[in-house]
Amino acid sequence: MAKTVGVVMAERVKVGLLDDHTLQGALQEFPKRTDDTNALLEMPTDALCELICDSIAEVAPAGSEISAVGVAMPGIVHKGVILDSPNLPQLKGAHVRENVETGLKARGIDWTVQVFNDADAVAAGLAASRGRLDRSVRVWTIGNGIGFGRFPYTEGPWEGGHTTVTLDPKENYCGCGGRGHLEGIMGHRAMRLRFLDLEPDEVFAAAKKGDRRCVEFVELWHRALAAATASQIHLEGPGKFYYTGRDIQRLELPLLKQYLYEMVKMSPLQSYTVEVLPEEHTTSVIGAGAAAEYVIRSAV
Repeated sequence: MAKTVGVVMAERVKVGLLDDHTLQGALQEFPKRTDDTNALLEMPTDALCELICDSIAEVAPAGSEISAVGVAMPGIVHKGVILDSPNLPQLKGAHVRENVETGLKARGIDWTVQVFNDADAVAAGLAASRGRLDRSVRVWTIGNGIGFGRFPYTEGPWEGGHTTVTLDPKENYCGCGGRGHLEGIMGHRAMRLRFLDLEPDEVFAAAKKGDRRCVEFVELWHRALAAATASQIHLEGPGKFYYTGRDIQRLELPLLKQYLYEMVKMSPLQSYTVEVLPEEHTTSVIGAGAAAEYVIRSAV
């Protein structure tokens, strides 16, 4: 199997050298300071692309036999260009593939680079690690933002986190400015705006103790995710859905299943299954490399 490099940029940059969809050596993270969680938000696009190039060169120096490089980022990605990225707004309009390939050539490295949405990389990573590269994989990622990933990749924005799940005009907490969005309910930033007196983890802890305001919100949180999943079932059909991410511990699977049962009533669509997975930091990195390899092989 070919060797690839997977890179994921979210709160931090994670990069790994992969062989047969298996991480070789330790996963590298940048910046090196683990407490610097806002560093990427403060970096201009050119600096971010240079950081990606430096990261790739560190794990796979010039002369390494690499078949492809996959770079995964939050936002709408089209042919290597970030059309929009609410969570890293400086990336909007950035020609990431071109910039990274140019930066690598300046370092004596001439490899093909593919760019993907970070949730799509998680889906590809699950497909690669679970032997599901021959079938469709759909995944919701729950963290600072809410992502919807699918494998194999199909052209389209696939911004599932911005699915409209309520018509309430007061639901305006989404970072993109849209009303009624899933991320405007479930997103970390949105919850902090909604509960100015509580942090998101405190909201869920208070709900477990019976605080009515928090209990009602936790129910809304689960209904919103169920509504977005039900919409995907009605559009693309049933099948398996995975749920993972940094804040996956907030998800109560029985509650999600209850609300899904209330929303999907046509019998041909009820053969869906749902599975919660703990966040695994290597999954998206493996997926970025696997997705890049898949694109190259599909083009042959």
